[in-house]
Order: sequence, then structure tokens, then C-alpha cells
Amino acid sequence: MNRLAALALICLAACTPEDPPQSLAAEALAKEWRLVSLNGSAFTAQATLDLRDPEQASGQAPCNRWFAARGGVLPALTFGPVGATRMACPDLQAETTYLTALSQVAAVALADGNLVLTGADGMRMEFAPTP
Repeated sequence: MNRLAALALICLAACTPEDPPQSLAAEALAKEWRLVSLNGSAFTAQATLDLRDPEQASGQAPCNRWFAARGGVLPALTFGPVGATRMACPDLQAETTYLTALSQVAAVALADGNLVLTGADGMRMEFAPTP
């Protein structure tokens, strides 16, 4: 009886549908995105997020190129310490705001074709795909 029960459990487990593979979700994110809003306000400075590398994120902040390690199992997403070049420009405040928000990211979702990153205290970044 025990062998028959074990065999039935093995067959049942083999017939159970699996969760969709994470790679499908990762493929949907694997492109370059431009920031359109931060915490509900339009973000008018140039800022991008490139998620084509599964281990690293990078992009253009309003003044400098930036990069960070990626972590988390989707839908969780985190960025390691953000590194950036050090060029000055008139949009340094917008850059600081953008890079600070990136360091607070905890989760990712797709909504109406846009990428939405969220974090603590209601932080929300919305990105549109770059053309």
C-alpha cells in the first residue's frame, strides 16, 4: 500500500501545472525604459533604466550614466549601490531625486505597457518603453 500511495503522489506531482517561468516575466522587462513620472508627478528631465542585462541595471540619469547590480526574484526587484559618472549639469537636483528613488525600489510590475517600480513609503516610479 505504501508503494502504491507513493507512486500516486509522484504521478500527481508530475501532472500538477507549474508556475509560469520567471524568464517570461524577465523577458518582458528586458528593454530600455524612460522615466515619465515619480511619485505621481511628471518627470521632465531625461532619465532611463536599462534592464536588458539580467544581473545589472544601468541607464542615463539627468546628468550622468549610472549602473547598479540587480537583485530579487520577480516581482521583487532591488538595485545594489548605484554608481554613476560625476559630471555636473543644471539638473543635479533631479538626478539626486532619481538615483535616490532607484535605491528604494523593492518591487516591479507592468501596467498598461509601462514599467512601475515601487518602494517604501509609497515611492512609485513609472517608466514608458523607449522608442
